Formats: sequence, structure tokens, C-alpha cells
Amino acid sequence: MQKLTDQDPETQSADLIAGNIALLQSLFPEAFTESKVDFEVLKQLLGGLVDEREEKYGLNWHGKRRARQIALTPSTGTLRPCPSPEESVDWDTTQNLMIEGDNLEVLKLLQKSYAGKVKLIYIDPPYNTGKDFVYPDNFQDNIKNYLELTGQVEGGKKISSNTEASGRFHTDWLNMMYPRLKLAQSLLKRDGAIFVSCDETEQPRLRAAMDDIFGQENFVADMVWAAGRKNDSRLISVSHEYIVCYARDSGYLTEQKIEWRQRKKGLEDIYAQHKKLMREHGTDYAAMTEGMKAWYKGLADSHPAKAHRHYAHVDARGVFFPDNISWPGGGGPKYEVLHPRTGKPVSIPSRGWMTSDPEKMKQWILEDRVHFGVDENAVPCIKSYLMDREYQAPYSVFYQDGRAATKRLREFMGEDCFDFPKDETVLKELIGMMTSENDVIMDFFAGSGTLGHAVLAQNATDNSNRHYILVQLPEPLDPENKDQKTAAGYCDKLGKPRTIAELTKERLRRAGKKIKDENPIFGGDTGFRVFKLDSSNIHAWEPNRDDLADTLLQHAEHLKTDRTEQDILFELLLKLGLNLTVPIEQKNISGKTVHSIGAGTLLTCLAPQISNNEAESLALGIVEWHKQLSPAGETQVVFRDSAFADDVGKTNLTAILQQNGLENVRSL
Repeated sequence: MQKLTDQDPETQSADLIAGNIALLQSLFPEAFTESKVDFEVLKQLLGGLVDEREEKYGLNWHGKRRARQIALTPSTGTLRPCPSPEESVDWDTTQNLMIEGDNLEVLKLLQKSYAGKVKLIYIDPPYNTGKDFVYPDNFQDNIKNYLELTGQVEGGKKISSNTEASGRFHTDWLNMMYPRLKLAQSLLKRDGAIFVSCDETEQPRLRAAMDDIFGQENFVADMVWAAGRKNDSRLISVSHEYIVCYARDSGYLTEQKIEWRQRKKGLEDIYAQHKKLMREHGTDYAAMTEGMKAWYKGLADSHPAKAHRHYAHVDARGVFFPDNISWPGGGGPKYEVLHPRTGKPVSIPSRGWMTSDPEKMKQWILEDRVHFGVDENAVPCIKSYLMDREYQAPYSVFYQDGRAATKRLREFMGEDCFDFPKDETVLKELIGMMTSENDVIMDFFAGSGTLGHAVLAQNATDNSNRHYILVQLPEPLDPENKDQKTAAGYCDKLGKPRTIAELTKERLRRAGKKIKDENPIFGGDTGFRVFKLDSSNIHAWEPNRDDLADTLLQHAEHLKTDRTEQDILFELLLKLGLNLTVPIEQKNISGKTVHSIGAGTLLTCLAPQISNNEAESLALGIVEWHKQLSPAGETQVVFRDSAFADDVGKTNLTAILQQNGLENVRSL
């Protein structure tokens, strides 16, 4: 029986460096000698594609190398489950996750279980305001240290006149963001994408950093969110922010002909007006057309339906607009088409007809899909129906009042509790345009939980079952800080710790309840499982060289005694690459609880004691259960190493399992 230890790669988060080296070695085995890279050979194999110049285009800053290394360093922590109703909602059935902890460590821990599984990542990271970040891994030094590290001070004396603090804060922000973005990239599916909210302060550097991580060829767009005019500027009123978008693999999106589409706004109002006119005018389509034109004219310019005022004509099929019927680019076919009333040939478009088949044109006319003028002198049009054109490519520039989300959240939560939340309706649009059933959507700067709310709202809209993963640092809220006083007071009223993560969970609870109340026929998932970042359940080997005997005694039990069986179980899921919502069954076998995870992919018994007499019957019972489960792939079986009094029971149990096809038997 092989023993898992804290030094075993399987007990740590994914080792990205080892993965990169293995991939490189599989592509270029000639470049490896005694498991080390021969860079001269590698340069030759790449045919001169390696740029050997010291100066090259790109973004560089103090700490970039360290930030990249931090992303590649495995985490030895774990995520502890919190299934109580005070923390989680619908623990047994939900597929949604709310994780409390530093997102850098959490992203590392999720690498094995969620690599290549996330369809959409949206984050709204802290903007660079010139203040220190609260993230515990931050690199900010005081200004004196920063100047020394960047060569602007030597021996306590300035050697450069460029001593502005702004460079330091750009460095801090980039060092905070870079490893997180690097880890986020590996979680995305091949057809996935990441959207990052940012203001103009860091947008140029964010773009350059994301070019470095995702590749410039995967840049999709800078979406510009106009949030309302400000009048507090002497020069230009900056009233927008950016949402920077990169695809995981834009070439794959093109190859698969994948399109992102948003449903046009204001359609319900247009359809309602059409129905109203039908009741008033019956089949008098000319009167209905005039009624639609008059209705559009009376709308305010800000009304979303106003953008579709060209859909003003009506026939038996519905609302349409007379679209161009000519051949794209010119040089199209020119043949005779007769006007249905006068019987004379109509004017032919200068670019020719849009179809080369005269019979197809006749069929369109028979089906009343061609809109003719009063006589043959007008060029006909093809009817483009609104019901066939409800979706469009999202615009890169859009307006959404920045105050609306704050007002809605205030009403939703009962009072003010969070400053400047993101707008769930905007995020709902992003979710709807590129995700579908069972997709995983992630935000590792969860804040008030806007993304989770938006996922639930979109699921209710199209009756789907997307899942979210939210990560939020339990950042303390100080009631003495005027910017945090309201939020801290709100937590006090809830009787909860004063942290932002508590506000996140409360919003998710309320969002789930509200969506169920407003959509009684919607039976989707509105719960969430809470996990909290903590140290591993497995003892790290930390020998006391002055008293090795005492060290050995302390490490006789490999697992921490203050952790529950459920804590250990979920760490196993992370270590072995199973997701945190995988189905788990329990069965009592020979008086011991045995867990089947992922329909038998993992079988584990974490009982603290297994006697030699119990070992045989336990092994036989596990074999029988495994036959009933019939998992698709190889099954791993895991026990607590300290449960066995001696090697006899352990050896017998392992032999029985392996003789019956369960060869991968491990111990913790």
C-alpha cells in the first residue's frame, strides 16, 4: 500500500513547472540531457525563432520574474468544507461554490480539479488608487525600499530624479495581478474567455500583461462601459471604464465558427405594441405599419426599442424592415423580375440580385418575403423579420447607469452595505452571450457576489443550469474606517463576522430566494457550498534536529487531529483532481463508513481504527460495492495509514483488493 505524504506531488496543488517541462520534453526530446534542458539545442530546433536580443518589445517591471515564479509554486494548503446552514445553502445538491480565502492560493488549489473546465471568468480586481492592497502575498515595499530595489537610491542617496510613487504602485498592482491571471488562464476551456474590469489608470498595463500571458493573438476587444456623466473634472469628465476581453484560444473559436450573440434590448416592448395594433386593426397591415412608425417616433431616445425603429413594417408574418436584396460586393446576376401588381419588370439593383437562382426568387415572392414598391420603378427589398434577427454581436461600447446597481442592491439587501457594486444586468448579458447549459463561470474577486447573482438570473431567464465559482478574501471591515463603517454595521446586524465574504454570502442567499420567488416554475440550482482556505490536513514533515525522537512521535499520526473526516475527504478530491461538487455516496461496510466519490472513481475509508479482523471483511465488502458501481475508469482506494494496528491487516486488505482488480491502493 503506497503512502501519500506532504512531499508526494499528488498531495500538493498542480506543479505547473513540471507540467511545462514535461510538455517541452515531449515536443523536443533532443533538447534534454540527463533531464535538463540544453538551451543551445532548443534554439537550433526552433529554427532561429528565439529572439536573442537583450532589448525587445514588451512590458517589464521590478518583480515580474518573482510574480511569474509565485504562480508556478504549488500550494500546500487546502479548502475546508463548511456544510452548516449558517454558511452554505442546499449543500447536498448544489453545484455552486463560494470559497473564502486569498485567491492566489485558491487558484493554485483548483488547478488539478478545474483546469480546462471554466467557460467564462469575469473579475473586477481592486483598481490602482495608490494605496496598498490587502492581499497577503503583495509585494509592496515602502518607498525607500522600492527606490533601492529599482536602483534609484544608492547608499541612502537619490541617484535619479524620477522618484514618483506612481511607478511603485503600478509595480505593486502588476505583481498582484500577474500570477492570478497566469493561473486563471489554465482554468479556462479552449472555447472560454476572460473579462477583466479596469479603469484608465491601469488599462494600458493590463493589456500588455495579458498580451504576455494569453498572447496578443487572443485579444478580443476592449469593451467600454459608459456609466454616466461626471462634472467634477477640470479638463475631461471620465465617465467610463473598460472590460478587457481575451479568449483562451481565438483560433479555435474561428475554426469552430463560434459566435457570441446578445439578444437585442427592447424587443418585448416592440412585440407588445405589435399585438396592440393587431387588436386594433386586424389585418390592415398598412394601418399597423403607420401605427408602428408613430409609436417609435414617440419613444424617448434612451428607450432601448428606439434602436430598432427600422423594424416598422408589418405583414401577416410579423414585424420586418425592407432590407437590401442586392448581391454583396457587386457583380451579381441580373434577370427579369415582374412587379406583382403592374406585371412589368422592376428595376434591377445595380449590384445584381442577392440570389443567382430565378426560381428561388419566385418562391420568395410567392411566400410574400419580397417587399415591392408601389410600381415597377422602385427596386424591391427582402423582408428581414425581427423574430429572425433577435440576436446580434455585442457592441464594444455600451451605456449603463452606474448608479442603478447601487440602488438595486440597497433595495435588495434592505439598506446600504456595499459601495459601487458591479451591475448584475451587465454581467448577465456577458453570461448569456457566450455560455450555456452546465458551463462553469468564475469570479475570484467576488466582492458583493454580483457574478453569482447574474448567473442565477440568467439561468432563470433561459431555464439553464450554469454553475459559479466565487472566491473572496475574508477582508476585515473596520467600523472606525468611514469607507467600511456601513458594511461593518451590516455584518453586525446579521450577527456575522465583519468581513466582505460575509456580505458576499448574504447576497447570494437573498439572490437565490428572490429568483425562486419571482420564478416559481424555475427549479434550477440556487444554493452554494462554502469552503474556506486553511493549512493542509496532512502534517508537514518538520523535523526538530535537537529531538528527532519527539518529532517521530508527533508525526506518528500523519493527519491533523483537529480535522474532521469531511475535511480530509475534500482535500483528497483536490489532490486527486476531482471537483468539489462531485457526487459522494456513503455505505456502512463491516461497521466502517466507506465513501464512493464520482461513481466509484475514488473509494475511501477514513476510519481511525481498522483491526486485523475487520480488514478482510472490509476489503471484501469494498470489492462487492465496486462491482455494483462499475466506474468507467481506474479506481483509487484510500485509507488512513494510522488506522492499522500493524502491517498484517494493512497487507491482507491490500492483497484482497488488488487480487480483485483494485490495484491502486493508497494510504494517508
